[in-house]
Amino acid sequence: MRVVIFRAILVINLLAIEFLATTSREIEVIQNSWDKANHFFAFMVLYILLTLSFKYFSLLQRVLLLFLYAVQIEVVQYFIPNRYFSLLDIFADMVGVLIGYLVLKFFKGSFMREDSLN
Repeated sequence: MRVVIFRAILVINLLAIEFLATTSREIEVIQNSWDKANHFFAFMVLYILLTLSFKYFSLLQRVLLLFLYAVQIEVVQYFIPNRYFSLLDIFADMVGVLIGYLVLKFFKGSFMREDSLN
C-alpha cells in the first residue's frame, strides 16, 4: 500500500516539476528564490520518492533516469522564450540526487526496511 502512495506522490511531483520547469509564466515564489536550490531540492525529493516507489531499480538506474529527466527539462527550456539550457542546473539536479541518496542511507533503518515498502 505504501508503494502505491509513494508512486502517486512521485507522479504528482514529476508533473509539478515539469509544469514549473516548462511554463513561460513567471511564478513569483519561484522567481524570488535561488534557482539552484530549487533544482537541488526537487531532485533530492525525486530521488527519495523514486527509491521508495521502485525498490528493485538499481542505484545506476535511478541516477540515469533522473539524469535523463534533468536533461529533458533543460532541452525543453532551450525552446521556451525567456528560458535557457543550463549545465549548472543539471549539476544542481545531480547534487540533489546525491544528497537524496545520502539521506536515504542515513535513515535506512527507519523506513527503508523491506516490510515498510509493501
